[in-house]
Amino acid sequence: MPHFVMDCSESILKVHDEEFILEQVFLVASATQLFDDNDIKVRINPFKKYSVGNKREEFIHVFASIMQGRTEEQKAALSQAVVSKLVEMFPNVPNIAMNVDDFEKATYCNRSMI
Repeated sequence: MPHFVMDCSESILKVHDEEFILEQVFLVASATQLFDDNDIKVRINPFKKYSVGNKREEFIHVFASIMQGRTEEQKAALSQAVVSKLVEMFPNVPNIAMNVDDFEKATYCNRSMI
């Protein structure tokens, strides 16, 4: 926890490779000091086929899932930091966004909890 899953058009990988993108998202998440570095997970799902507003425009969307307990301000700052970094990295991608969802502590389970 937390999980940062980035859906994107496959073509953005021509600008930066996956390892670099993963590292940059990790560094931004780490810099917020909201999470322990050992808990941050980042993944990329590139898509060959997609539609954005019924057009074929490049896109990046990050879905962040974090444990409940952060303030709305902290979550907004996290989204803004990640999106700002991605806009800096991909100035020609017209659609870059992120949302943050909370895991409920009461219903969360992982392998180490069994």
